[in-house]
Amino acid sequence: MNSLQTFADGFRDEPGYLDFGRVGPLSAAVMAESLGQTEVLSRARHGSLDHLDEQDLRARTAVSELTGFAADQIVLQPNTSSGLMQAMFGLTGSVLLSAGDFPSVPFAAVRAAEALHAVTPLWLETVRGRVTPGEIRDQLTPAVAAVAVCLVDSRTGYRTDLDGIRQVIGDRLLIVDAIQGFGVVDAAYEAADVVASGGQKWTRAGWGTGFLALSERALERLVPVCSGYVGTDTDDPWDEVTAPSHGARAFRVTNGDSIAQARFAAALEQTADVGVDVIQAAMNDNVSRIIELVDEFVIEIVSPRDARERAGIVVLEPPAELLTTLVASLHNHGLTATTRGGTVRLCVHAVLDPDTVTMLRAALTAYTLAATY
Repeated sequence: MNSLQTFADGFRDEPGYLDFGRVGPLSAAVMAESLGQTEVLSRARHGSLDHLDEQDLRARTAVSELTGFAADQIVLQPNTSSGLMQAMFGLTGSVLLSAGDFPSVPFAAVRAAEALHAVTPLWLETVRGRVTPGEIRDQLTPAVAAVAVCLVDSRTGYRTDLDGIRQVIGDRLLIVDAIQGFGVVDAAYEAADVVASGGQKWTRAGWGTGFLALSERALERLVPVCSGYVGTDTDDPWDEVTAPSHGARAFRVTNGDSIAQARFAAALEQTADVGVDVIQAAMNDNVSRIIELVDEFVIEIVSPRDARERAGIVVLEPPAELLTTLVASLHNHGLTATTRGGTVRLCVHAVLDPDTVTMLRAALTAYTLAATY
């Protein structure tokens, strides 16, 4: 059995699930890891706690394998938003970003500006929410110290060109919210200075999992504003408050959840075993199948069709007066999707159950009949 088949066999979600952009149901490997680690903690046999302490390095090593950042340039976070907050609060200067990006990005920038007055958000103007190298180039100013983007836009499904952005911003910091592509998009993370992601979506590792990866340039320029006692180079800093580390560990507040770290590591280890490029290819095939099916029913698709500009998100925009009809039809046929701002988002992974395709066809047929009645 090859690694892709093993990976595919680990999908436990029932037919009809098309919402990986909201949350990915836990994989079989993650479930097994969670049960095993919970058993270890529940019994606390002699020496078992040392095993739990090892999960931080294990997870960072797994992140390193997928991003290219060294393990000591990675610090685990409970979610993407926490990592972005660490980065934005540590920044000095102006940050260019889109107000239309997922709220974690603009909220982190604005909260940092309000609290410390060291960073200033500059709002990027975009066309239909797509952040492109050309738009960034045209709106850069000498005051811009960093550019913040989403690897994949959660509303449009557009995949950002990290290499292209790096070429136009020079040595400014590039901050990337990678949550909607991490684990399924073969991204140019080497172009980024800051990468933040969680594991609850496409990697199917559950909540409480995430990381912040920092380049040497980022470590030189970002201040670890929120750095706890585990963020120093002293193992047990009793009786004095020592300075933050000069490495990524400075951006830690306290010890993490070892079981969550183990879940994250298990998911990423399996992903690395398959290869993100292989997973991406399988996902792209499934996205194409969904696009072809939707096209049969002449529903407008506003997410990218070009495989180079898309990830696993297909966005449908029916006529406004028929949105409720489409949503109801999907619901009545047992399909799970996200509705937001007049659109319906279908999120497809590397595995697409044939029954899900059948259910979607039936839902779109019912929608068309109702729409033309």
